[in-house]
Amino acid sequence: MIITQTPFRMSFFGGGTDMEAHFRRYGGAVLSTTIDKYCYVEVRHLPRFFSYSSELIYARTERVRQVREIEHPLIRNAMQMLDMQELRLTYDADLPARSGLGTSSAFAVGMLNAFYALKGKHVDQRRLADDAIYLERTLCGEAGGWQDQIAAAFGGMNRIDFGPEGYSVRPVIIAPERKKQLNEHLMLFFTGFTRLSSQVQAQCALENPRGKTALLRAMRALVDQGEEILTDPARSLDDFGLLLDETWRMKRQTAASVSNGSIDEMYARAMAAGALGGKLLGAGSGGFLVFYVRPEKQAAVRQALDSLMQIPFSFEEGGSQVLYYRPEQFERLAE
Repeated sequence: MIITQTPFRMSFFGGGTDMEAHFRRYGGAVLSTTIDKYCYVEVRHLPRFFSYSSELIYARTERVRQVREIEHPLIRNAMQMLDMQELRLTYDADLPARSGLGTSSAFAVGMLNAFYALKGKHVDQRRLADDAIYLERTLCGEAGGWQDQIAAAFGGMNRIDFGPEGYSVRPVIIAPERKKQLNEHLMLFFTGFTRLSSQVQAQCALENPRGKTALLRAMRALVDQGEEILTDPARSLDDFGLLLDETWRMKRQTAASVSNGSIDEMYARAMAAGALGGKLLGAGSGGFLVFYVRPEKQAAVRQALDSLMQIPFSFEEGGSQVLYYRPEQFERLAE
């Protein structure tokens, strides 16, 4: 039996520039962190007492005789990709799926990590990220960028740069006390909406408003500014909050599907109550809002958004981990 724990991510700046069609030509960069909210994947080989050969438990339960019969595209393609057979797989998570925190990619990374461990193989963070990108973007054909898989595999607060040759990951060097202060200034709220990121990304690509490329390049430049604010002790962290507001205003211009009237109204209430800035996490249209708020203003912001659930969180550093490893003897049946 194998149990993996894989973190969800919070992306601050540069989202959208991690789309391959964009960064291969123009380059891209993302500043993000993982948080202490996780998905858990448990896998083991299914005992041969049943009429089915694999059992998959997530939001629903599937029991199948052949891998090709699996309806969940990530599970089906991952099992075919790594030639996995006769499994019981269980998925659980701290937060809901389709909520803008890279949950689908965290599941992909955690599942692949578990499959490799079940085979008795250790793979490094880059291999996990690369395989998850290939699984989601190529095998499943889902629209989207690369940042979520990389964040889930590597963990921590990183600057991820994208270019014609692929990507590189560099930790953001920030003093522990300053990082703690940043964490204490961020408030996370669940809007109550969920959506498929791939659908929003696909819709954004179809809308393709004039000037979108220029907007994405401007949003990529905010990564440099955000990193400078965090790493320069002479800079006020309040500038980070103001920059979040700037990137949100830019992101809303990339496509009409990024926001809606309800989200705009929530954002306006938080800003009127004292938030310096914030943004909707993920592709848009729902999920989680994060705000930068000075401690003395947080009660007012909480009251202004009293209809929303606030989610306490802390930054995390681990990336996808194998929590429990117990090898099994398994011999495939002759075909």
